[in-house]
Amino acid sequence: MVANTGQPFETTLIPSIQLFWPFFFFSMEDLPPPLLVEILTRLNDSTDLARCRLASKTLNSLSNEVHYVNLLCTFSRYLKSRSPETKAHVTSFKAIFNNLVREARCLNSISIGVDKSLRDIPYDDVDDESDDLYLTDVGFVKEWLPKVCGELRKLSISDFWIQSCWRKSEVLSFISSCCNGLIELELKNAWLSVDGLNPMTMVTSLTLEFIRLEDEDLNKVNDCFPSLRVLNLVRVGGLKDPKIHLLHLKSCLWIASNAPHSLTIFAPNLVKLRLKCIKPKSLVLDTPLLSDFHLSVEEAYDFRVKEFYNLENLQLESSSLPSLLGMFPSGKSIKKLTVDSLKWTEALERRKFGLEALFDVFPNVVSLNLGPGAWSEAEICFQKGGLDDRNAMKELTEIVAHLVVHDIEVTLSFIYSILDKCTNLSDMALLLQRKEDSRAAISLISNCTTYCPRVKWRWGMRKKGSEDVWVSVGI
Repeated sequence: MVANTGQPFETTLIPSIQLFWPFFFFSMEDLPPPLLVEILTRLNDSTDLARCRLASKTLNSLSNEVHYVNLLCTFSRYLKSRSPETKAHVTSFKAIFNNLVREARCLNSISIGVDKSLRDIPYDDVDDESDDLYLTDVGFVKEWLPKVCGELRKLSISDFWIQSCWRKSEVLSFISSCCNGLIELELKNAWLSVDGLNPMTMVTSLTLEFIRLEDEDLNKVNDCFPSLRVLNLVRVGGLKDPKIHLLHLKSCLWIASNAPHSLTIFAPNLVKLRLKCIKPKSLVLDTPLLSDFHLSVEEAYDFRVKEFYNLENLQLESSSLPSLLGMFPSGKSIKKLTVDSLKWTEALERRKFGLEALFDVFPNVVSLNLGPGAWSEAEICFQKGGLDDRNAMKELTEIVAHLVVHDIEVTLSFIYSILDKCTNLSDMALLLQRKEDSRAAISLISNCTTYCPRVKWRWGMRKKGSEDVWVSVGI
């Protein structure tokens, strides 16, 4: 039955449990244990699970049957743990976690971490010697991981950067010593050591985010995770000439936090790659099976890639599109293309990015998306010399254009020239910035539909931080 907690049982219920409120009119013993386990399993936040354990002996016992624990230290909890008025009444975050996993019988997934908002806390507001949220501390991990590692398939630890950044942790090596069945591993906000790292041949997905590593450390990761299919490196600092050499890799996200001298990826089975860096002196890709590629780079001085025979979806963002396109291999296989210019300003008009370059390098594109920077540069180039009489994109059927309208007559002239060259175009979407005059937008779309009624026209407004809003206009 319900334990006496000193307050009505209703007040101990949390919102996720209230979905199952009709069941609680019965005694706990009247509900089948598998159903109760299913209810507890649906709790996304294990803080709620900890509360349920206090509400009933039955819930307390069955909570040990759940297959995953997901515990997050929120910003509000952090503030309460530091406030002189409330900190004496706040249970240690590590103690709550240890209590949850201590008696667990079959955990498949564990996620423990701090909320992203804690990254913004000033260093001056934190005691340098504090370790209450130092979650990659090997001493803390040794308290619980050996007890649950047998069935564990996914492990995620997101540390508190202020407490972890100055302490080199050997948690990765400890994990490799006891988690033989692990498939997915995430480590965030920590300074990692790879000393003593053992091969983890079962792991197919690895995420390292806001991690301090060095080149030789990354080489050890290559050697010890040979079965990786998915690799995410997000703002991993300390790398100068990093190399990825993984034979089975299928998907890779790599967002560089600094400006490494060179970036090299050797992955013969890589299919999807998202790569964001600043100004690498050398960018080398040996990825022959790549089909989906998103490259964001301010400038690449030396861009070397082998022919992309299977590349169909390409997104390019660069502060120097003309030079990047000049180094790009033939893009005859590409069907969907997105292009934008980073940090575009009118002072950069000299770069002379025109649509002709796209027509030459990517002649078989079916769908083209032009970001506001790319459109502005291409329109300025057109204004100076029009569109050259070179081969247009004969296969092109759809354009999405993010417009920044300075002179509506120039914009209309540019659009008309595109329509005249791309004779198979059947769908064109014009997305304007919120600051644009709605009357100008109406005039723009009215003229376009009159000029080329064969095209299905759409227009919309872009609002920063939200999804684009589209309005269909005509056929």
